[in-house]
Amino acid sequence: MAKNSLFAVLLRSRWWVSVCIAGVMALLAWVVLPEDYRVAGVLGCFPFLVIGAMAAWRQRDLPSPARVGQTLEAVGAMPWPAFSALLEQAFRRDGHALQRRSGAVDFALERQGRHTLVSARRWKSARTGLEPLRELQAARVAREGDALPDAIYIGLGEPSDNARAYAAEHGITLWQAAELAHALRGLPLPATPPTR
Repeated sequence: MAKNSLFAVLLRSRWWVSVCIAGVMALLAWVVLPEDYRVAGVLGCFPFLVIGAMAAWRQRDLPSPARVGQTLEAVGAMPWPAFSALLEQAFRRDGHALQRRSGAVDFALERQGRHTLVSARRWKSARTGLEPLRELQAARVAREGDALPDAIYIGLGEPSDNARAYAAEHGITLWQAAELAHALRGLPLPATPPTR
């Protein structure tokens, strides 16, 4: 499916968008078409219902925009020791064996034989550039073993175009607010003081 085709865009949108389109099209088909063709016109909206169901299935575990905002605000105010402890708790809950590291890699994870290196110390950076991603990639390559481990870079700031391209080229997963909110699901976030 082409990245910018109608159905691809709808799959990335909220599920209810496709359902609303199907409803409007079905209503128009029922009102505008002659009586003999109404049922066929309404059935022509079925692909939009299928896309809506697929989008709903994909989005079933995604955090709400309010939860993403709450997570962004809470972790943006945390010091590194508290944030790293929260990440460690989330990784362990999801079944990862974990080792803390220093340098370009903060955590080395292992689950079901898969290894993942995580860099998270620069999570508050306003913008993610190439340097931390190159350091993470160098740590992946330097790691001893048969297979290259997976890599996750956690940063709340928007990645630069070059950083995004580098991450895609080297298979580095970028976690921003939405991915972090999903990873921290179910864990209590500290309350942030109100702004004045």
